[in-house]
Amino acid sequence: MDLPTDASQAKFELYFQYHILKNRPGLLGDVASLLGMLGFNIVQLAAVSESRRGFLILTDKEESIEALKTMLSSIEDAELDALRPPSLRDRLALRHGRFIERSDAETRTYRFVRDELGVLVDFLGELLKRPGRQIVGLRGQPRVGKTESIVAASVYANKRWFFVSSTLLKQTILRNLPPADFLNDQFVYIIDGAVSCFRGDEEHQACLEEILRLDAPIVIEHPDIFVRHSRYNWDLFDYVIELRREPSEEIRYDEYERQAAAWNE
Repeated sequence: MDLPTDASQAKFELYFQYHILKNRPGLLGDVASLLGMLGFNIVQLAAVSESRRGFLILTDKEESIEALKTMLSSIEDAELDALRPPSLRDRLALRHGRFIERSDAETRTYRFVRDELGVLVDFLGELLKRPGRQIVGLRGQPRVGKTESIVAASVYANKRWFFVSSTLLKQTILRNLPPADFLNDQFVYIIDGAVSCFRGDEEHQACLEEILRLDAPIVIEHPDIFVRHSRYNWDLFDYVIELRREPSEEIRYDEYERQAAAWNE
């Protein structure tokens, strides 16, 4: 998503956001005029909440950034919220008109509900596009749409997917590493943490360890169960995503964990 830069293009790409204190007619025009006067190019803008607007802006003058901060203080009806290099979360807020909710307690944890599957697929797809090893945990109750979201995000990232363990359509337990052609960063490796922990034999565990060493994107469903019943801890994960049917839904693994533990009985 990063824009290319060279000597002929703007040097500074910024995410700019202001809080609307009084939504009077002409406020957006005043802010846009100020940006134009200071030599900023507006690449994208959107309302990112009921009271906030966000912009993706470009400039080749570093002094314009400080001037913008100063001049915004003279606009009584708006207050500067952000002026920073754009993050993935900023870019998706502009694209979808809302910010992805992040956990107050866990900074690497992002929250979605089923109505936001399009945003989730974009967010996860951008993570899967990143080079190298990205390990993402995906929390959610059974049949909430976790696996389908991972597959869709893999398509978005223009990558193929490979089930290391899964209960989708039929149970999958990988016991032997696939050929070398299937072991590279053009694949997204999908692991069901419950299946691997409760049904994976020694061969599967050995295979799983090799997969987790790959310099490639990996998504682990039911990461809480995986951490609780394996030798791995939360340091393994770069990001954790939570998917709920509605915001108030509690993600509980008690019953599912009891059922999974009984698979081999």
